[in-house]
Amino acid sequence: MRDDAWSPPPVLLTVDLVILTLREGHLHILLVERGEDPFRGMRALPGGFLNHDGEEILDAAHRELSEETALASSWVHLEQLAVYGDSGRDPRGRVVSVAHLAIAPELPDPVAGTDATGAAWVPAAAVLSGDEELAFDHRRIAADGIKHARTKLEFSSLATAFCGKEFTIAELQQVYEAVWGTELDTRNFYRKVQAAKGFIVPVGTDRRSTGGRPARLYRAGPKTVLFPPLIRPTQSATEEHTQEEEG
Repeated sequence: MRDDAWSPPPVLLTVDLVILTLREGHLHILLVERGEDPFRGMRALPGGFLNHDGEEILDAAHRELSEETALASSWVHLEQLAVYGDSGRDPRGRVVSVAHLAIAPELPDPVAGTDATGAAWVPAAAVLSGDEELAFDHRRIAADGIKHARTKLEFSSLATAFCGKEFTIAELQQVYEAVWGTELDTRNFYRKVQAAKGFIVPVGTDRRSTGGRPARLYRAGPKTVLFPPLIRPTQSATEEHTQEEEG
């Protein structure tokens, strides 16, 4: 029988953003300082609630990207990461978060907005190790985002999202080393990149001077799936430490 007294339970929906970039050759993640309770004064991932005007989730992610960080969404690779809905993740009630992964090359210093009092790029290693304490379950979300990026670099062209429009193979290698947290053999990396047809393509005859032999410039190719894939040689010490901590 139908229970006429039944009503849907109150559930709030938010979007959270794991925004990654390379700064000075190291992987960084964007964090904001919360200006409101709960967790006032603590660092957290950028994000916020959906508007109650029929706003779509992806539109909310783009809006939060702009409002909380003043970053232009047109610069950023943005994709949905995962949904987080544990009942105790937010002291305000049942709040479900649709997390997104955002990546762009050499992003500028952010500017905080709305309910954030500050925004800063923080080394990803500090978040993974737990040295940087985050509000809510945002360390878990951040770790999931970084893990997803590491894995996706093996099988897709995502690494080019960390690069400018034109780049050298050495600069592409720096992306892999920074995200994976491990050094790579230059000759072996060059061979594997060239073997992945359609991954990158040369930009005419233009070359960039690196202080020695001029390096050829490339851009992202038409292929989004790498074959053969670029498999990580080993886990980074940071990732192994994180897995031991979480285990």
